[in-house]
This record gives sequence, structure tokens and C-alpha cells, in this order.
Amino acid sequence: MELEEMQAVWSQMSDQIEKQKKLTDKMIIMMTQEKYRNKMNRIAYPEMIGGVVCYAIAIVILLNISKLDNWYSLLSGIISLIVLLILPILTLRSINRMRNLNIAGNSYKQTLIQYSRAKKQFHKLTTVGYYLGFVLMFTIMPVTSKIIKGRDFFTETKNPWFFVIAIPVAITFFILFSRWALKCYKNNINSAESLIKELK
Repeated sequence: MELEEMQAVWSQMSDQIEKQKKLTDKMIIMMTQEKYRNKMNRIAYPEMIGGVVCYAIAIVILLNISKLDNWYSLLSGIISLIVLLILPILTLRSINRMRNLNIAGNSYKQTLIQYSRAKKQFHKLTTVGYYLGFVLMFTIMPVTSKIIKGRDFFTETKNPWFFVIAIPVAITFFILFSRWALKCYKNNINSAESLIKELK
């Protein structure tokens, strides 16, 4: 085999190796994209279910708004409606920004920048959501009492121990559940972030 033939064969092999490398890199990026989306779905699906529940409760309140016949139960109903309608939209939009990150179509730097922005926004919204959820817990009580039992939560609650025992238990449950949910979200987000950083 002459030198020119060897160079031609070598050049052809180099081209094939380069094509194979590009194909392998593309497959790795596509697999990373899929794994990343699966991690984000672990956050998105529970939030979607929560959004459906929020809208179902909002519909029940809207259909029974006439039962809220004093100013504080009506105000509680309006605040509850606002929180129930706005919170799922904000949360799901934020999660979608993280979930729909185009790892395959962006450079590593672009992906990291977009991810960092989306992550910051998500953390801000989870903090806002935490406080709004806390407000909702208190505003929904008089609304529920009026709609379901037809009683004024503040003046017709027959058991005074309800305020002493049930409310502190509800607050404790809310705090513990919220911390658990935030910890699960944080673990999934960190795991998704490590997938992106592995591409470097």
C-alpha cells in the first residue's frame, strides 16, 4: 500500500471516528435531556394535581359565594379565590420554564444560564407559595364552615377547644408537610442540575 493510499484510508477512518463521536455526543445529550425532564416531572405532576384541586375548590367557592353573608367570610372567600386561582398558574409556569429547558439545542453555557435563572425564579415562587399557602389555610376555614355547615366560623363554633388544639395542629402539619415537599423538590432540582453539569 502506497503512502497516498494509507493517507486516504487514514483520513476516511478519521472522518468515520469523528462522525461516530458526534453521534455519541448527540445521543448522550438527548439521554440527558430525557433524564432531566423526568426529574422535573417529579415536581410538575404533583403541582398539576395540586392545581386541579385548587381550581376545583375555587369553583365550589364561586358557586356558593352567596352563602358568605358577612363581610369577613366574604373577604376570606375573595382572598381564598385569589390565592387558589393565581398560585397554580405562577408555580406551573415556573416549573415549565425549568422543565422545557432545551439542553440539546443550546450550548452548555446557555443551558446553565437559563437553568440558573429558572431555578432562582422557582425558589422565589416556592417561598411566595409557602406564605400564600399559610394565608390560605386561615382564610379557607371560615369559608368552608359557611359553605359546608352554614355556620359562622368565629361566632358559632361550639367547641372553644377547636381554636386551642385544632389550629396549632393544622399549623404544625402545614409546616412539616411544606418542609417535606420543599426537601423533595430540592433533591430533584439538585439531581437535575448535576445532570446538566455532567455535560461539561
